[in-house]
Amino acid sequence: MTSPSSSPNRLASETSPYLLQHSRNPVDWFPWGQEAFDRARSLDRPVFLSIGYSSCHWCHVMERESFENPSIAAFLNAHFVSIKVDREERPDVDDVYMAAVQAISGRGGWPLSAFLLPDKRPFFAGTYFPPEDQGGRLGFRSLLARLAAAWREDRRGLEETADRIVEEIETANRLPERVGQKPLEPSLSDFLSQSLKRAFDARHGGFSGAPKFPPHQALEWLLRRGTDGDPTSLSMAFATLDAMALGGIHDHVGGGFHRYSTDPYWLVPHFEKMLYDNAQLLASFSRAASRSRSSLHRRTAVAIADYLLSEMRGEEGGFFSATDADSEGQEGKYFVFTADEIQEELGDDAAFFCSLYQIRPEGNYREESTGHPTGQNILHLAVEPESDAERRAAPLRRRLKERRDRRVPPGLDDKRIAGWNALTISGLAVAASSLAEPRFLTAARDSARFVLERMVDSDGGLLRTWKKGSAPIPAFLEDYAYWVLALCDLAGATDGEERQSFRSEARTWVLRLLERFSTPGSPGFFFAEAGSSGLPATGRDYFDKATPSGAAAAVRALLRIALWDGDAGLAQRAHLALSEVSGLMAKVPHGTESWHLALLDWFEFRRLYPEAAARASQESSVGVRYEPQHARLAPVSLEVFLRPSSVRRGERSELGIKIQIDDGFTLEAGDAFQIEAWAGSDITIEGPVLPQSEERAGKRVYAQALELALPLLAAPRAAPGARAVSALVRFRACGEDRCEPERALAVTVPLEVRP
Repeated sequence: MTSPSSSPNRLASETSPYLLQHSRNPVDWFPWGQEAFDRARSLDRPVFLSIGYSSCHWCHVMERESFENPSIAAFLNAHFVSIKVDREERPDVDDVYMAAVQAISGRGGWPLSAFLLPDKRPFFAGTYFPPEDQGGRLGFRSLLARLAAAWREDRRGLEETADRIVEEIETANRLPERVGQKPLEPSLSDFLSQSLKRAFDARHGGFSGAPKFPPHQALEWLLRRGTDGDPTSLSMAFATLDAMALGGIHDHVGGGFHRYSTDPYWLVPHFEKMLYDNAQLLASFSRAASRSRSSLHRRTAVAIADYLLSEMRGEEGGFFSATDADSEGQEGKYFVFTADEIQEELGDDAAFFCSLYQIRPEGNYREESTGHPTGQNILHLAVEPESDAERRAAPLRRRLKERRDRRVPPGLDDKRIAGWNALTISGLAVAASSLAEPRFLTAARDSARFVLERMVDSDGGLLRTWKKGSAPIPAFLEDYAYWVLALCDLAGATDGEERQSFRSEARTWVLRLLERFSTPGSPGFFFAEAGSSGLPATGRDYFDKATPSGAAAAVRALLRIALWDGDAGLAQRAHLALSEVSGLMAKVPHGTESWHLALLDWFEFRRLYPEAAARASQESSVGVRYEPQHARLAPVSLEVFLRPSSVRRGERSELGIKIQIDDGFTLEAGDAFQIEAWAGSDITIEGPVLPQSEERAGKRVYAQALELALPLLAAPRAAPGARAVSALVRFRACGEDRCEPERALAVTVPLEVRP
């Protein structure tokens, strides 16, 4: 890639593998930060912002063609201040400037090439540019010359263009306001079901032509609807999973899946492998296997998990981000085989293997530019092998894996990303439960321990990335949301005290999510913590992409926890966010699958806790009211409130808890009755002093209304803003002739901290 003789630039001190790939470019790169913009202001120059990621094929191409070109680099250095960003480290930066690319060109992709004023507003943006003009397409060298001239001669025009682009980005963030709202009723789900049925490729599976990406959220939706009794949804999910498992997008030799298929048939992949794809596909194939009893589904799920554990896991338990598409400068070179190589390695078994995996002497992998055969083959299956054929093929695949391991491997992006690790924890936990594979649960526990020990800062905040002991970037909404969902999935895969421990951890983290990414009275969630990025616009992350919408994942996290114990406060917050995007769910159903999945969770909450749901939806419709909050699970009613609900730093409040017991019932005292409370890291809560119980029929019980007060103290240096405070009551209610199973109720209320 970059010549090792080049002098290192400022990126040499970074930890991101992508930035380090550019650390010997002749371009005078800056990492993202205020220093670069201060330099642009002092030199009176525009900023060139280049965003990509380590396994991006076209990012490597543009580097070779332009950023390693001495004359292009010299022009950049003379007329621009150049910034290089790893989109996986800074998704907030990528989100804003990708919106600019889409506003200008109507499409997006990487590498992202944006040109900014020194105040960070974009005035032009695109993706890959060839170094020179070709075929009517503007080359990068010509583009730089034109924009440098415009900076000298038409500064006011660039300012006006930047204003328009920022306004378009902000307008896009207000999209839910423009499309209105729909009732949160089952008819809203029908929009997505019908959309997927119309878009379904009945011949090849999936929901598009070329290129074809794994439809993660659509698969989860279809599998869930199928479990609820929709056979058509189930058949679409199985057909898509079958086609992917048989196709060339599946690495039959090493396990796991490549990023996407360049054709409609799932045959020719783009060869990079992403952790987030394999994490989500592990969950999908595992869920499908538990329903279909298909050996193909189970075998594929196990192979994904084994690939993740053997090739994508660090010694400390965290998972790497990605592997490259390229090896030795050629895309796919590591993964493909010639017929002669198969013959040489497998001998008498070669004919059987070549027939099974569609290996041809001329090859099935063609040059992208000419379409000519290369003699190389991408292994793929026409049909699922019979059991005898699979038993014969398995050791042959292992022999080819050993041969492939002797090749020069693709580059590895070994940074650990909190949200992607969380998706992997979820995938492993789901696989452990669905496939009855305890070793996957052990790996999920280990990864969760890594996150808690290495990716949490001194203030209790999650960190975005970790590499070699360094974790400099605060996490984003998606990281928190995926992490809470991972803890929920771990709770679902365990039992007893361990389950309660994961549930308690999940509740702690969902409160931190609310504290950092939302404000009382506002329905939605913010992409990044308020004031953390200094970007010209604030992202909202409404739509699913390769990973779920962070905002939708946050709502799912709220509802998953609310479903444990009827937490009315969390349910109300979720209902408010769902209501805001309900019109968008109807208008763009295929793209908002995660919101529709959250809607199913809301329906389940409404079924189990009708009184709490009615109150949450009524209060959400007229604006947020926080104090007091109620929950009921017969024969117990819970009311939680704060006195006062707004305090200055260093001041005290009081968390009030009222418990009403229906006539004819008592609550057991002792271990069966517990009260827990959580708040932000800078709020101290003293434990409750339980009231005096009475003795009845040889048992200690509570038989009347109970009222408790828990003192709260806001730390003297607490950051101003809202803090979510939760109270949970565990109880066992007893009637005259029997005691019910242990139950729990929880309510969340906000505490405002003022300067």
